[in-house]
Amino acid sequence: MAQMRTLHDALVDEIRDLYHAEKQLVKALPKMAKATSNSALRTAIEAHLAETEEQVTRLEEVFELLDLKPRAKACAGMAGILEEGSDVLEEDADEAVLDAMIIASAQRAEHYEIAAYGTAAAWAEGLGLQSVAKLLQTTLAEEKAADTKLSALAESGINAAAESGAVGAAPSKGRQR
Repeated sequence: MAQMRTLHDALVDEIRDLYHAEKQLVKALPKMAKATSNSALRTAIEAHLAETEEQVTRLEEVFELLDLKPRAKACAGMAGILEEGSDVLEEDADEAVLDAMIIASAQRAEHYEIAAYGTAAAWAEGLGLQSVAKLLQTTLAEEKAADTKLSALAESGINAAAESGAVGAAPSKGRQR
């Protein structure tokens, strides 16, 4: 385990954690997109996948600014969130209910990232690392926008469809996941 003697040490540790978190998401998001039945939700997840790939590149820029080689630290937090999300995809649920559950899972990941990027950006700013802070704040803004988009999708009809389908409706059969 790395020694944390300075805030800079903690920042580097957080960035390594985020790097692993983003790489895990790059692998998980296609599975989530494939499992959705709502085309707008699928499009949003696919768009966020492209954004996440850019965020990985942006973190590599952060490593470069800090004169470090990109190196991930196992992110147990995101691993747990994604494990729960994977479990959701195995549920025998009505399509609309599954879509609502996918949104909930995706928002858990977004909220984790919002907290982590907010912390890392604040630390970078406090350390006077303005270029690093700016990159982290860019990603933070994207994560907040993704969360807002997911809420809008849920509120635009996905949750209502899940509510109407959840009461007494039989799960769909033969759905590919």
